[in-house]
Amino acid sequence: MKKSIATLFCCLCIMTTYAQLEEPELTPVEKLEQKTETLESAVQKLQKFKVSGYIQTQYQYGEKDASLKVGSANENSEEAFNRIGIRRGRIKFVYEEGIVSATFQPDITEKGVSFKDAFLAVKDPWAGTSVLKAGIFDRPFGDEISFSSSRRESPERSTIFQTLFPEERDLGASLTLQAAKTSPWNILKLEAGLFAGNGIKQETDSRLDFIGHLSVAKAIGSDMKIGGGVSYYNGGVYQGTENIYSIAGKAFVLNNNADNKGQFAKREYVGVDAQFSVMSALGMTQLRGEYLFGEQPAAKGNSKSPNASTLPTIDTYNRNFSGGYVVFVQDIGALPVSAVLKYDWYNPNTKISGNEDVTNGDIAVNTFGFGLLWRANANLKLTAYYEINKNETSAGIDKYTEDLKDNVFTLRLQYKF
Repeated sequence: MKKSIATLFCCLCIMTTYAQLEEPELTPVEKLEQKTETLESAVQKLQKFKVSGYIQTQYQYGEKDASLKVGSANENSEEAFNRIGIRRGRIKFVYEEGIVSATFQPDITEKGVSFKDAFLAVKDPWAGTSVLKAGIFDRPFGDEISFSSSRRESPERSTIFQTLFPEERDLGASLTLQAAKTSPWNILKLEAGLFAGNGIKQETDSRLDFIGHLSVAKAIGSDMKIGGGVSYYNGGVYQGTENIYSIAGKAFVLNNNADNKGQFAKREYVGVDAQFSVMSALGMTQLRGEYLFGEQPAAKGNSKSPNASTLPTIDTYNRNFSGGYVVFVQDIGALPVSAVLKYDWYNPNTKISGNEDVTNGDIAVNTFGFGLLWRANANLKLTAYYEINKNETSAGIDKYTEDLKDNVFTLRLQYKF
């Protein structure tokens, strides 16, 4: 048996050696062609993979009641304070092959690492302008949500969007419909989808929210662009207790029916947005704005939309809200400098005000901001911006008996790649 195995092994070795001797050696040209084909294959794969991102380092100074976006809270509530930190550290990975792409975008700061985007997209195979998305991505509501933080002239989004759409993104699926670029109907775009309604946190209930945005954008000549849109949000917020408060007259009225717990309070928004830009001897002039109104169920102390990993266990306060913003951006001639003016406002409860039956969650606020942007080059930008924050006052709430001292100055350096 051992002799048979040894004989077989010897035969195999002889056959392998003979085959190698019979195989013709490649010429230098053939070897070069083989290396070239391997290199081309590697390049083709790399072309399907794209990496981009930006980092925003910033210094902020705030009055004693201010809430800054970097660093911890004020260590001395009687004095102004300052902080330095990384506001955003985004790196975006996109792999695209054919009509399908996958996107991942983590946010890396001194506070930790979190995900901002994680979705797949499938384009239509004919024009490539209609897209199906699924995963975590921007909610298709209005203009400012999808306006990238790397391009936005103000350091942060408007108060109303930070309140109603915390984290800007949500978990869901959407469909974008748009005609081919060669069609006259390409100026119209419809985005609509179903979302968990809980920000980028995990799904916590068996209900999905609808979000839709119909927009139009058109270039007039080579120097002017106009655009606008309407948005609609229809969803619900889980009622964690049987106590539901709604406005009747000028005060909150309690409905504590035992059946209320486990039901969903109505969450409905309507939004209108408009954009205008023109190039002239003064430089680029831009004017953008949005107005929102609707119904928002939330907590007693604030009107923020849900973005927690667990279902709420607090009483529900139903409110009618309104708010929006207007931003004006003017380039300084041919200089790489732009001046910015922005006003935004948010009234979380339009049915009561001031010294009526208000809570912390009913106080109206507005912000006037102004600043300068310097584009040092195509990748580097410096922003200096000051915000004057005002709030409604109420004799019934100690915190708001007078206007808070919460103005904020931001100095931000951004590098985009």
